[in-house]
Amino acid sequence: MIEIEAPVDRAVLVGAPRRGTADALHAEEHLDELARLTDTAGAKVVGRMIQQVRAPDPQSYIGKGKLEELAQLVLQSDASLVIFDDELSPAQGKNLEGKLEVRIMDRAEVILDIFASRARSREAKLEVELAQLEYMLTRLARMWVHLSRIRGGIGLRGPGETQLETDRRMIRSKISQIKKRLQKVAKHREVVRGGRRPIPTAALVGYTNAGKSSLLRALTGADTFVEDRLFATLDTKTREMSLGPTRRMRLIDTVGFIRKLPHDLVASFEATIEEAATADIVIHVVDAAHHDWQEQVSVVDDVLDGLDLDRRPVVHVFNKLDLVDDAETFAIQMRGRYQHVAFVVALNGSVESLVSLLRELAPARPRHG
Repeated sequence: MIEIEAPVDRAVLVGAPRRGTADALHAEEHLDELARLTDTAGAKVVGRMIQQVRAPDPQSYIGKGKLEELAQLVLQSDASLVIFDDELSPAQGKNLEGKLEVRIMDRAEVILDIFASRARSREAKLEVELAQLEYMLTRLARMWVHLSRIRGGIGLRGPGETQLETDRRMIRSKISQIKKRLQKVAKHREVVRGGRRPIPTAALVGYTNAGKSSLLRALTGADTFVEDRLFATLDTKTREMSLGPTRRMRLIDTVGFIRKLPHDLVASFEATIEEAATADIVIHVVDAAHHDWQEQVSVVDDVLDGLDLDRRPVVHVFNKLDLVDDAETFAIQMRGRYQHVAFVVALNGSVESLVSLLRELAPARPRHG
């Protein structure tokens, strides 16, 4: 039997930041990150374009002149897909597909697609499906292909309803069902949490690819999946580590964050993210070797600000210290900036400074079992 490989999408990336904003200053870096997302999703980047705008054009986002230029780039590169770094309105997406005659996606859709392919547990799959349906609800006019995956078959359309109204009704019904199922999962999580033996807990949070999974493996010896790709793992993992001969700590690995993480996805993963709010200590893992680590820290901090962390300690763990120029000076600066800080190289197991700090911070009486 001859095996035929599925064709790989050829993608052109488009960045259109507003003039005078921080996004405009970092447009190239942001498009680099979009390229990594595209690679993770399984497409090949064959072109890219950046156009600063005063305000997004309501028809095409980038304006008529730049749209003509984009059409030429798509033709020359034989692209089958165009991905925008910013979220498109349903009208913009439809107009762009009509003009360019290729599939149009935005950053949010790519992230949702990656999450859908990486989810393994029942809870993660439900959370991703909920986010996809919420996102799809306002974009039905150009998403019939996606709808074919969830349409239930004959007899669903009532008298006098249009197909669009039928699809909206089906999606709203499915959203309601998934939310109810997630509520049951959340209750089960509370029961499991209540049944755990009372030892201190720490939640690992951080920007995607900062090294959370590598750190979890280094601290616990757990056989966790590690890959140099964005969102390599999605499912929450709980493992125990030793703090000494008679002391143990429970570590909870949460989903990674990223710039412009779709709002629907953040809301869907609320139960997972809330693991950080139940922990005694929050371990914020930072890729110290990344040229824009400060922006990544800010993205994660914005999410953490929405949680009720009251006064529990947040430990900033700077990973990949071996790749930092003048690591000694960097460490001195970070100790002056953050109250609780540790420096590690998770990939080779150099995590002693973090273990030592956790011994000091771990409460004698954890707040949760």
